[in-house]
Amino acid sequence: MSTESQDTDDDLRDRITNFLRRNFPQIQMHGGSAAIQQLDRESGSVTIQLGGACSGCGISPMTIQAIKSRMVKEIPEIDTVHADTGMGGGADGDLGGMGGGGG
Repeated sequence: MSTESQDTDDDLRDRITNFLRRNFPQIQMHGGSAAIQQLDRESGSVTIQLGGACSGCGISPMTIQAIKSRMVKEIPEIDTVHADTGMGGGADGDLGGMGGGGG
């Protein structure tokens, strides 16, 4: 991997991390955490790991939907956001992208 592409990936990771901190401070305020689990710049896909108090939290689904909806609008390189709360089933690919219906 070239140094330039590594710098570009690091920049994108930093922007995603800052996006999460800036837009979703309640995650940390409530004892949770959000971290990049996987990033595929070529496909425009990112998987966010929600941990700590987020695992099993009743409002996690709403937080996940808000992250997905806003991140694809604010970070042009990202087309699809997946989230993993560690609560069985792995990443929630069925909710990914912009078009997912609600329940």
